[in-house]
Amino acid sequence: MTLKDAKIGQTVTVTKITGEGAVKRRIMDMGITKGVEVYVRKVAPLGDPVEVTVRGYELSLRKADSQMIEVQ
Repeated sequence: MTLKDAKIGQTVTVTKITGEGAVKRRIMDMGITKGVEVYVRKVAPLGDPVEVTVRGYELSLRKADSQMIEVQ
């Protein structure tokens, strides 16, 4: 399952970040790393962007970026 598939109000744990290079680095720089808990706050009507809470702060992710984050 990816972060894009998580439902509103669900807390998930990151298991893997796919992708390469600058995109993967940017996701990790935002605080999304393996083992961190992510709470899904809101999803826009068309699914883009997804608003999450990570490490105590709010973050908006594009649909393409949220598909690279595998969670459980």
